[in-house]
Amino acid sequence: MSGPATAAAGLELMRTGRLAGLVRRASEHTTGELGGQRLLPVLPELRALLPVGGLRRGSTLAVQVGPQWTVGATSLLLALLAGASRAGSWCAVVGVPTLGAAAAAELGVVLDRLALVPNPGPDWATVVGVLLDGVDIVVAAAPGPVAPAVASRLAARARHRGTVLVSYGPWERPDLTLDAVHGAWHGLGAGRGRLRCRQLTVTARGRGAAGVPRRVDVWLPRLSGVLPPVTGVPQAPEPPALTLVG
Repeated sequence: MSGPATAAAGLELMRTGRLAGLVRRASEHTTGELGGQRLLPVLPELRALLPVGGLRRGSTLAVQVGPQWTVGATSLLLALLAGASRAGSWCAVVGVPTLGAAAAAELGVVLDRLALVPNPGPDWATVVGVLLDGVDIVVAAAPGPVAPAVASRLAARARHRGTVLVSYGPWERPDLTLDAVHGAWHGLGAGRGRLRCRQLTVTARGRGAAGVPRRVDVWLPRLSGVLPPVTGVPQAPEPPALTLVG
């Protein structure tokens, strides 16, 4: 078989669930202890957003995407994946065709352990379901509103497989919702200067232990290292990202 016939056969295999019993989480193939850990690490600057200081296997998170803060939400999403990816976890992003590999690498995501499915088509939920069986963190951007039954089924699958499901957009009753609520660029003067970094404010709210709202400020993009904490307007020089002349 080749072409459309192969694609149809693969999709049918996904639908019937026959692949589920054959797939193990990618991290379980490593020689370390990552596959058995119930908590996946995040960057130190993001730990305060999470009630347990990391990504709990089997949990469902939602990253809010607003019309004015798509860039901030994407940066937050990639930063959320970076810590686990660098520690050996495999990640997959479904339905975000604008996601760039260069941006992911800049924020610390290991590209060798990142799978991208930019355009999953109408069967996006099937694709996400299969990835939940074999990847440590699965990001899903639904093409439209997600039916409660679909959200519940995928969340249950994530719990069963010990995978972290991250929705890039609204989701029905996630364990935790992260939102980049404000951002400010630094470096421009009165019509002249260089964009050097952005201060991003992120909030978290959720259920149970995550019921108490949390908030952190980080520099994104970074001055040096990954996501240094905000302690004031940066003073160290930085190679220009963009020059505006008024």
